[in-house]
Amino acid sequence: MTTLRAALVTPLSGPLAVFGRAGASALRLWAERAAQPRADFTQVDLALVDAHPSAAFAMQAAAARQPHVLFGPYGAGLALAALGATQQLVWNHGGATDRLRWPRFPNVLNVPAPASTYFAAVLYALRDADHTLRTVTLLHGHTGFAREVARGALDSASHLDFVVHAHEFRPGQINSLAPTLPAADVLLVVGAFDDERTAARILLPGAWRATAFVSAGVDEVLGDLGDARSNLLGPCQWLADAAPEPDEGPSADWFARAYRDATEEDPPYPAAAAFAAGVLCARALREVDSLDPAAIRQAVATMRPRTLFGQFALDPASGLQVGHVVLVTQWQDGARRAVWPASHASAALRL
Repeated sequence: MTTLRAALVTPLSGPLAVFGRAGASALRLWAERAAQPRADFTQVDLALVDAHPSAAFAMQAAAARQPHVLFGPYGAGLALAALGATQQLVWNHGGATDRLRWPRFPNVLNVPAPASTYFAAVLYALRDADHTLRTVTLLHGHTGFAREVARGALDSASHLDFVVHAHEFRPGQINSLAPTLPAADVLLVVGAFDDERTAARILLPGAWRATAFVSAGVDEVLGDLGDARSNLLGPCQWLADAAPEPDEGPSADWFARAYRDATEEDPPYPAAAAFAAGVLCARALREVDSLDPAAIRQAVATMRPRTLFGQFALDPASGLQVGHVVLVTQWQDGARRAVWPASHASAALRL
């Protein structure tokens, strides 16, 4: 019996632990019930290493175990630190950042769509819904992730006939800055989750015709807003009921049932992304029939499978994920529904 040694570095404690533990549960599910790496590997041994408080130290500790495959952490900042601490190939399923790109990070294999696509998707959805929308107020934090999201909005706005007024904030500035924002058709907000909560309490519902917060794309963050969350838009990497039929690995229905059996919770998108990373890793190992990093990266660069997480395709120059489609979701009647693109939508976008 030959064992494939795998290691996951992700936050199991600290402020991002809820998302890191979800990914850990999903990868454990993959290792125990769905892994099919190669005929000579009959089982997977998955080691979990806490990325809090130091993702770099945790990655070094994980690499010291000499695993055959490595999976990176949830969180853009943690992923950057972790990938910078090793030269081994790392499956990045939790760091949705444009900075994890080739050639600066030649060891990264990106599963999620990058942050710059988040509000770009929202603006495309809004333009499809109403051609009279013109003005956008963009409130974004000063972190690398928030700036990437903001840059994507600014780039796409120029193609969609939106006029954007961007306002950057630092921690603690929301209370003074939010009330001074100019009126506009659309409000976009991205920052640390605590800052987005504060902004939502001040700015919602407001007179905006449409509002989007990055945190509205997940269930957990803005739950205490109550009715103020109604019609709020948010980008989302994955929803179970909008997932495609895969040609590689189990379906979203199978995964959701298995995840609920294991955790008594519905799987959030970080869980689906982590599970898909396992499926993609196994596909690559079967294709090359080798553990050689150069051969694996070459195979991954040309793979085009569709998992429960969506289409997979890496840009040949940057290594960024270009196959996966970011969904736009909206809170309607107490539930989060996919409203864009039309091929994945379960409801029409409301203004």
